[in-house]
Amino acid sequence: MQPAICVEINLAVVRANIARIAAAAKVPVIAVIKADAYGLGVTPVIRAIDDLVDSYYVFQPREIVDAATHTLTSKTFIAAVCGDATADELLAHRIRPAVWTIDQARRWQACDCVLAVDTGQQRFAAGPDQLDAIIAAGVCREAFTHASNITQAGRFDELTRGRSLRRHAAGTSLLDAPAARFDAVRPGFAMYAGAVRVTTRLLDARASLGPAGYTGFQTPYHGVMLGGYSEGLAAGACIINGVKRRLLEVGMQSSFVELGPADRAGDAITLLGDGLTEADVANAWRCGTHEALFRMARCGSQIHL
Repeated sequence: MQPAICVEINLAVVRANIARIAAAAKVPVIAVIKADAYGLGVTPVIRAIDDLVDSYYVFQPREIVDAATHTLTSKTFIAAVCGDATADELLAHRIRPAVWTIDQARRWQACDCVLAVDTGQQRFAAGPDQLDAIIAAGVCREAFTHASNITQAGRFDELTRGRSLRRHAAGTSLLDAPAARFDAVRPGFAMYAGAVRVTTRLLDARASLGPAGYTGFQTPYHGVMLGGYSEGLAAGACIINGVKRRLLEVGMQSSFVELGPADRAGDAITLLGDGLTEADVANAWRCGTHEALFRMARCGSQIHL
């Protein structure tokens, strides 16, 4: 039986995105694969891109340990929050812990720690008053920050310049800023943009006879598709027969869709792709592009191309 919603993940697009990023930045790429590679599937993503990247970045060690992700590559992983992980566990899985206190640096001193520097986000990172002590411990050869803007990248430069540290600050939002590139870039969403296409089909199509659905929406023609908020969907745009339409009302497992007079049951509906971007979805859902991509990537059965 064909799945209600089909999620096509084009790994060639992910590769092309990374190649473009590396060519523009002219520094190594640290690939962000947290949250199962933004929902696209960490195993196929690593297999597709391993020859193009320097290393990987995840949120927690469990993302590597539970799936034995370290067996897919010989490269290392930086983990943002290591919690109660032991040094032996980190070393066995080639995980380099981010540290932001002297106690963390001492606890994981054998693990090639990475210094996390706070430049404005105020989470999981050391403030300026802590840097000297952590660096003096001699366990960090690398430093990074979660910079949201060029001012924060500049602050990172001020705090770490001349300390003999490999440095990186540029995530997706700062890839086009040469002053933020330093010794590596750390893209997340930019790796995956445009790689996911989500489609389904009209289950029913009809002329509307007055208000319809739970909300009493009104439109000349409407249809029904399988898939709703239990799959992570929300009201927004879609494409049917080359025309941009709207998901009018999203229920738990089905949704009402705006139609034209020529649309029929069985016609394809595009929820992402074919000119409908992650930004379009994010704007309709009032969320970030990262969230829109993740939810779309997880809303149906995945096919990796």
